[in-house]
Amino acid sequence: MSKITKDMIIADVLQLDRGAAPIFINNGMHCLGCPSSSGESIEDACAVHGIDADKLVKELNEYFENK
Repeated sequence: MSKITKDMIIADVLQLDRGAAPIFINNGMHCLGCPSSSGESIEDACAVHGIDADKLVKELNEYFENK
């Protein structure tokens, strides 16, 4: 599988594996079902929520590497 990147759409990452949802939630993104998540990149959502995109992407990649 390819790496998760900041330009990926949140819904696309969740479609790969719903088990990634807690990573988003633990980083302060609680509205994964909102319409924005289906068209917003990880980087854009992080900017809106004041979250470190690099940290989130690192955690997501660690999750996918260890599944």
